[in-house]
Amino acid sequence: MVGGGLGAYIGGIHRYAARLDNQFELVAGAFDVDAARGHAFAADNFIEADRSYDSFQSMVEGERNRPDRIDAVAICTPNHTHFPIAKAFIEAGIEVICEKPMTTTIEDAIALHDLAKETGRFVGVTYTYSGYPMIHEARAMVSRGDLGKIRVVQVEYPLEWMATGIELQGNQQAAWRTDPKKNGRGGSIGDIGTHAYHLAGFVTGLKAEAIAADLATFVEGRALDDNAHVMIRYEGGARGLLWSSQVAIGQSNGLRLRVFGEKGSLAWHQEAPNELVFTELFGAPKVIKRGRDDLSLETRARTRTPPGHPEGYIEAFSNLYQGFAESIRAKADGREPNASGANVPTSYDGLKGVAFVDAVVDSHEQGGGWLKPKFA
Repeated sequence: MVGGGLGAYIGGIHRYAARLDNQFELVAGAFDVDAARGHAFAADNFIEADRSYDSFQSMVEGERNRPDRIDAVAICTPNHTHFPIAKAFIEAGIEVICEKPMTTTIEDAIALHDLAKETGRFVGVTYTYSGYPMIHEARAMVSRGDLGKIRVVQVEYPLEWMATGIELQGNQQAAWRTDPKKNGRGGSIGDIGTHAYHLAGFVTGLKAEAIAADLATFVEGRALDDNAHVMIRYEGGARGLLWSSQVAIGQSNGLRLRVFGEKGSLAWHQEAPNELVFTELFGAPKVIKRGRDDLSLETRARTRTPPGHPEGYIEAFSNLYQGFAESIRAKADGREPNASGANVPTSYDGLKGVAFVDAVVDSHEQGGGWLKPKFA
């Protein structure tokens, strides 16, 4: 692991997720830009002293030629560092698991995706919410035509945690997220809007043909957007609407997806993730619960507990790690991955996410006109 040390929320989530299915063991790391803090954290987490590194560069050199070298690295650092870290490990022949967005610029995203293809290295991107079992059930239902032709997709991701200028009050997580040099061109749209965009495309299979965006910065002095409204025209005629906000008071983690087709609709809410609501034309809403035996293979492959025993965010994140492990093993074995490794987000998903942010910011800067993302 690079980054993710003491006080880093997402690093702990990665470690929980990696351990849950016994697919990974944490054996090496460069956990902090302060090497002494990083070494102390490594010792507390039972990492051998010779595999606790001062920097990602020394970690690459230290692991490159070891007979027991690491199989993969998890990158849990601020956005602007993802590209150089991922590039260095890929060039050393090591598989990569990277936080989103994959990079802060479209040029770096293209270069990283091309490097992964050229070298054959696996690059997984942690679009967490595609790990939920009922999201895979929604994807299966759309794919087999239960909703008919898709007409409308609405997705939103509102949060309240940055409703005030907490980045000016010492909150480091907010500080780098509001710094264009570290977070990239998009604020809320890059931090959480990319999750919403990926989720909508993952479930529906639709590709964006054009987007039109309106960004706002409500907290005075903030350098990046903290609210975004995006209209999406999908290939095939469907229409989409995406809202992301870091200033929506009363919303803890309100990721929500609704998909409307000719024959029916689906609704899913991240704060009640074990249920999917399906409504057929002229029919009553039907609640589909996680854990049933008649759900799709891809859904059941990501389900751990029986109905009524809720699963949530850690399990969804672990489903990604389980899928990454299966994808890496399948690649090494020269075979197709099983159901747990199907449809995991990879470097092209990361590239699409960065292209989406670029298109959104460009559209806003040009007065909200329609633009085509470079990759969809």
